[in-house]
Amino acid sequence: MGDAAGPGLQGGLLLGRQGMTRMAARVLACLYVTDSGSLTAADLVQRLRVSAASISQTIVFLERQGLIKRERAPGERRERYVVDDGLWVRSTLAAVSMNDALVTASQQAVGILGAGTPAGARFGVASGFLRLVGTTMRQVIEQWQQDRADRDAGRHA
Repeated sequence: MGDAAGPGLQGGLLLGRQGMTRMAARVLACLYVTDSGSLTAADLVQRLRVSAASISQTIVFLERQGLIKRERAPGERRERYVVDDGLWVRSTLAAVSMNDALVTASQQAVGILGAGTPAGARFGVASGFLRLVGTTMRQVIEQWQQDRADRDAGRHA
């Protein structure tokens, strides 16, 4: 990781503080600081000095979170794990999806427990808050995508 080791380490520590597992934070930081934004499993094993099994498990977790993608170049056997400019949008969309599931579950709980019960009322408040969070996150993503499109159009004008 050369000169990028410092920022990579700092980024990994910050991700860990946000609740990401240490290994997931290390893998993501390692990918993020490479110029190409991509590495093979063997590259990750070598750079992080960990087992192939731990890399495999971590890759599955990071994919589910929308934080990395798998790619295979034509004619190559090995998959490359990639972080790109869409990383944070994909991650946020994954969070929005989970948030939507929580809204649905909270609404179902209100229906089962009754809005007039203390537990039902708590689920109702949770549902309302989570719905607002989801709506706001979608608006932020749309604004980001529009801003990116505007910047890209300005570069090509």
